[in-house]
Amino acid sequence: MAVIHKSKIEFNVGLDENKVPEKLNWSAEEAGISDEEAKAFMISVWDSKAKDTLRMDLWTKDMPIDEMKQFYHQTLVSMANTFERATNDEKMGATMRDFCDYFAEKLELKK
Repeated sequence: MAVIHKSKIEFNVGLDENKVPEKLNWSAEEAGISDEEAKAFMISVWDSKAKDTLRMDLWTKDMPIDEMKQFYHQTLVSMANTFERATNDEKMGATMRDFCDYFAEKLELKK
C-alpha cells in the first residue's frame, strides 16, 4: 500500500545551560496546533527490527509534582484503553484500568 498523505508532528525543547528542559512546545499543523506549550512529553516508538521500545520522557523543571502524578495517571489510563482497542483483549484492558484506579487511590488523585 502506497503512502498517499504525510502528517508532521514537531517537538521543540528549550534547554538551560545544564541542558535541562526549560521550555517544551509542540506543533501539529494538520490538527491546527502551532507551537503549543507543554510541561511534559512521553514519546514511545516501536523499533520493529530490534523488537524494542525507544522512549523519550521529558519534563520542564517547573512541572509541579501534583501535575506530574496526574499526567502519569492519565497516561496509564490512556495506555490501558489503547491496549484494549489494539488487541481486543477486554480482560487485560480491565485489569490495567483496575491498576490505574489503585494508582490514583494511592496517590490520592481520586477523592
